[in-house]
Amino acid sequence: MNIWLQFLLLILGFVMLIKGADWFVDGVAGIAERFGIPQIVIGLTIVAMGTSAPEAAVSINAALSGSADITIGNIVGSNIFNVLVILGITSIITPIAVKKNTLRIEIPFMIAISVVLLVMGLLSERLGLLCGIILWVLFLAYLVYLYFTARKDKQEVSEAQKGASIPVLIFLAVLGGALVVFGSDFTVDSASAIAAHFGMSERFIALTIVAFGTSLPELVTSITAAVKGKTDIAVGNIVGSNIFNILFVLGTSCLITPVLFQRNFLVDASVALGAAILLLLCVLRKKKLTRPGGILMVLCYAGYFAYLILG
Repeated sequence: MNIWLQFLLLILGFVMLIKGADWFVDGVAGIAERFGIPQIVIGLTIVAMGTSAPEAAVSINAALSGSADITIGNIVGSNIFNVLVILGITSIITPIAVKKNTLRIEIPFMIAISVVLLVMGLLSERLGLLCGIILWVLFLAYLVYLYFTARKDKQEVSEAQKGASIPVLIFLAVLGGALVVFGSDFTVDSASAIAAHFGMSERFIALTIVAFGTSLPELVTSITAAVKGKTDIAVGNIVGSNIFNILFVLGTSCLITPVLFQRNFLVDASVALGAAILLLLCVLRKKKLTRPGGILMVLCYAGYFAYLILG
């Protein structure tokens, strides 16, 4: 098939993933609100998981289709991109304040589960049911933590949820879910075809192009928030997304089907761990991520990208 058509399908897949996740969250959260489900529960589950929907759809689809490199590469690549590029660029635009809980608990927890992922990869090239159970136990513990720490926070309802009727919300949820599923098909298939055409590995494609595409929602949200001066939750959102990627996305993938963790990914998992530690070091003293830290992060990603190309 024409390679330009594959690039077009890849872009189409990204668009479907992003809009699909957006509509799915609006629809399901709106329905939940109509049935009296507390906003905190909606925020902690539907909305929070919605930001990881592109990564989840692509990674699970890739695992089922046998494209193991895309499964692990998308998760690890997205986590690296989220910290080094998204937070890096955002903090270059404007300093990002870090909440106390994010600094004391969530960033260290992200570091801890990054270590867990690296250890799993060191111990076995095949992450199966046991790994999935371990990750899901940690995920449920994280949800319990979120529930108790967020009880005081009020989740805002989007305009789409406020004004829409139940049939419209159901339509949004179904359409959004379908777009995420079909978008993940396009993304995995076209990414694999592009890799094969240019003689590149699925690992490289997953760690760069696919990781960038599935991280677009976080990128747009963070930069928009920076421009508007609303950066107080930016670090927390990115850290939360990274935690969801490892515990929910990879955990679910492992429960559905064994996921291969090839030796090459030990380097990438180490970079993801290093990025998490770098974030903690950059915000530890001033309780905020400033421009020098952001520049350092972007430079680190540039070095990692150069390693991927030369390697």
